[in-house]
Amino acid sequence: MHNPGTPTFDQLRIFLTIVDTGSFAAAGRKLNRAVSVISYGIANLEAQLGLILFEREGTRKPQLTVAGRALLAETRSISDGIDGLRAKVKGLLDGLEAEVDLAVDVMLPSDRLGKVLRAFAAEFPTVKLCLHVEALGAITSMVLDRRAQVGISGPLSAGVEGIESMAAGSVPMVPVAAPDHPLGRMDVIAPGAGRNYTQLVLTDRSRFTEGQDYSVSSPKTWRLADLGAKHALLREGIGWGNMPLPMIKPDLESGALLRLFMPDHIGGTYRFSAIWRRDAPPGPAASWLLGQFVALGQDDTELEGMGDV
Repeated sequence: MHNPGTPTFDQLRIFLTIVDTGSFAAAGRKLNRAVSVISYGIANLEAQLGLILFEREGTRKPQLTVAGRALLAETRSISDGIDGLRAKVKGLLDGLEAEVDLAVDVMLPSDRLGKVLRAFAAEFPTVKLCLHVEALGAITSMVLDRRAQVGISGPLSAGVEGIESMAAGSVPMVPVAAPDHPLGRMDVIAPGAGRNYTQLVLTDRSRFTEGQDYSVSSPKTWRLADLGAKHALLREGIGWGNMPLPMIKPDLESGALLRLFMPDHIGGTYRFSAIWRRDAPPGPAASWLLGQFVALGQDDTELEGMGDV
């Protein structure tokens, strides 16, 4: 039974450099070492593993043996892992976070969230991201309770003690219903008509919204903690309710939902804020993340005649 030794990272790097450059001499030039040092490093690696990695006879360039090809992918994985470890350690020494916990409001347009997080992954490949998608006051609650370092919250974060914030755009909220819903079949909706039908209302269990209603005008309500479920029930004609315009735009275009022009319930502007605890300012990665949301939010347009939600 053979028990291979443990190669050093330097030996593995020499092995990969020979493969990538095509020769011992080219590897020496890239690593700024004599060819004899390169040859010695590979000889030691082969001795430790008990395998021949390169065919050196009868060829101008060293060719990988079957064993060498078999070990190549594993060696690259080890090298990538060491490089990642070095990058993470450097980031920590420079003050870069190892992990960022981000809580975002469910009303935030999904394409914007995806765009920012894709850029974040490219900008900070060593930083782990933990994403929480919540509703209403839950975002502020998570930041205050330190379950999230930063958040993109709706308007309920305004004025909360201990929270710092920056404006991060807005989204129009409009009342909608399915075309076969009674309100959807009305050519003209009379004032107060919405009170006769079930309104689907988004809710959460945070201490900031407990026992409170927002943009509710009907005494008949179904309360849901999931915006996707609310969307599905609206499409089924079970009730009417407010939805972020970007999310239901395809439904309006296809006719799956209709915008309700209700004289006493026109909808409103739902404003976002980038938030963090006053006593725990965000680090470099989290600050960059919030800055992206703030910058993109500057291009948001508001519908004429709408007040704030």
